[in-house]
Amino acid sequence: MNKKILIIEDNDAIRENVVEILEMANYKVYEADNGKIGVETALKHLPDIILCDIMMPQLDGYGVLHMLNKYAETSTIPFIFLTAKVNHSDLRKGMEMGADDYLTKPFDDMELLNAIEIRLRKKAYTELQQQNKTNEFKVLISKTDGLAEFAKLIEGHRNHEVRKNQIIYYESEIGRALYLLIEGRVKTIKLSQDGRELMTGMYAAGDYIGINAVLSNSPHTDTATAMEDCKVCMIPSEEMEKVLNLYPDVARKFIHLLSRDNQDKEEQLLQLAYNSVRKKMAGAILRLYRQQTIKNDHLSISREDLAAMSCIATETVSRTLTDFRDEKLIDRQGTNITILDLEKLSKMKN
Repeated sequence: MNKKILIIEDNDAIRENVVEILEMANYKVYEADNGKIGVETALKHLPDIILCDIMMPQLDGYGVLHMLNKYAETSTIPFIFLTAKVNHSDLRKGMEMGADDYLTKPFDDMELLNAIEIRLRKKAYTELQQQNKTNEFKVLISKTDGLAEFAKLIEGHRNHEVRKNQIIYYESEIGRALYLLIEGRVKTIKLSQDGRELMTGMYAAGDYIGINAVLSNSPHTDTATAMEDCKVCMIPSEEMEKVLNLYPDVARKFIHLLSRDNQDKEEQLLQLAYNSVRKKMAGAILRLYRQQTIKNDHLSISREDLAAMSCIATETVSRTLTDFRDEKLIDRQGTNITILDLEKLSKMKN
């Protein structure tokens, strides 16, 4: 692509001569006959280099340079003054403002072309150096940022399709992998001696499953089952161990997630032990609402899963949901629940 040059010059003869020379040298040339139009043209076309006269009506060359330095997109464009003035104070003023060079009128074709080529080469070299520094910085970050490395580890593993009701891992099975839920919902359950399910957790897209077993190198304490068709990324425990040993920031992240998961389970056990049936059911509905990635008033869950979440019988779930519907707290169609009064559910008395 041809380099773009803007010439700002109020003398028609000089401007036309410069345009002719530059076009013969295969440059794309824009021109302006005063400083105000020159600034507007620079902002519109973003040339690779600007040639500008100093003494002009409306806005002189110093004013043009001052205005262009205010805009990020034009402040780094090489700027060459064209002037008949050569005294030291004028040179110093222009250089202090950020001009890259001066061409003293009259100048010949080779002076003009050499000055432009030198500035364009310098600009290209500077940009290359900056790009190299940026690339070096990216490499440094990728080596030192454990979370970035962990993200790469995830990207390197294929996502597995898990069908509804399919088991991801069983209770008492040794934890051999960490699971990242990409799509869908997963529940973790424990079975009581009489065969009833207690739901110990519910996970949505973006959640990690099986943290406890992987971090402690111990068996799973519950069974993970897909509540709907899911996509899961499985990260082997030996790879996790390497990342955790190398990068403290990743280890801190998973310690935080483990702590939060344990706190949630402790809170759930306390609620199951001390709350009334109505408060347990309200708590289960609120937990489902809070776990949504995009908050809305519509939930989808089976009566059996609600029973497992609340640790109450399925018949009691049906009666309680009917009561909530009659009280205009929710609406219910099959497995679909619509929350009508979130505040009253949150303030449900025990």
